[in-house]
Amino acid sequence: MIDKLVVFVLSLKAKLSSERGQDVVEYALITGGIAIVLIVAILLFTDQITNAFQTLANCIDFKSATTCGPF
Repeated sequence: MIDKLVVFVLSLKAKLSSERGQDVVEYALITGGIAIVLIVAILLFTDQITNAFQTLANCIDFKSATTCGPF
């Protein structure tokens, strides 16, 4: 059991020290940065996003007599 753990730790260390592992870390950091920017943008523009979707929903509602033009 200990042998398997040692092999796992050594293989994990080898993967993390390789260039491929470095590329994965870089992509993860870029993805994390983009996610943070998107979350902040959504939090800042919540009202505008809600209004845009509500306007679109009103245009799709065929029961109302509203005419929808370009936004």
